Amino acid sequence: MSPDGGEEAGGAMSREEAARLLRQRLEMGATEVFLDGMTRAEALSMLTRAPRRATVPPPAVSATPVAARPATSSASAPALPEEYDDLRAMAMACTRCRLAEGRTQVVFSDGPSQARLMVVGEAPGANEDETGLPFVGAAGKYLDLLLATVGLSRAESVYIANVLKCRPPGNRNPLPDEIEACSPFLRRQIDLVRPEALLAVGSFAGQLLTGRERVSLGDLRGTVHSYHGVPLVVTYHPAALLRNPNWTRAFWSDLQLLRGVMDGAGGA
Repeated sequence: MSPDGGEEAGGAMSREEAARLLRQRLEMGATEVFLDGMTRAEALSMLTRAPRRATVPPPAVSATPVAARPATSSASAPALPEEYDDLRAMAMACTRCRLAEGRTQVVFSDGPSQARLMVVGEAPGANEDETGLPFVGAAGKYLDLLLATVGLSRAESVYIANVLKCRPPGNRNPLPDEIEACSPFLRRQIDLVRPEALLAVGSFAGQLLTGRERVSLGDLRGTVHSYHGVPLVVTYHPAALLRNPNWTRAFWSDLQLLRGVMDGAGGA
């Protein structure tokens, strides 16, 4: 994920105002949804005023797992802790795959560990590797804006993690053995956070959590799946929306599906 460019656009527009404007355009059926003549960099740069959060371990959460997990096929699978802080500490020291050799930081999570929604992405990028937080580059800021259109934020209601906790070189795709080595951490995070719903962004997250490894992202979208009893919606990765803005409306439709599930589960 590359850093945002350009000067702050529209000086006075807040994140809430930007989200409201974006929502209005989407509700009107707009297919090109970047804000009123702004460039993509300008639309994203207005979010840079939001302070970057410090890398602080979330509070411990004791919880009964959502459901028993099948054993991984790896003979060296770790015995994972039942406490959140212990799980995070194990992940921060992990050397189970080649990615540990080149990382700057392990990127474990962001957002409250008792969140209503858990967003699962693919892998850290350069900004994430530097800060230790997921989704802090341009795609992450756009994700924040889109979540705000349905009243959700990582400050209050969204927990964010990735399939991989370390950055692949050059932001390449995760390799199968890397996913196998790292995904037990993600599965235990889901157990402990116990969200009302899951949003998988991108093919790797969607295929892993649905267990449908050879199914395209397009075929996984538009349906409420279940991950061990937790409702799961699959959609595009926000980085893909920056490359293909016309997909933003489809992403927003998936958010409407997700929000309907969450409203049914626990109210607004």
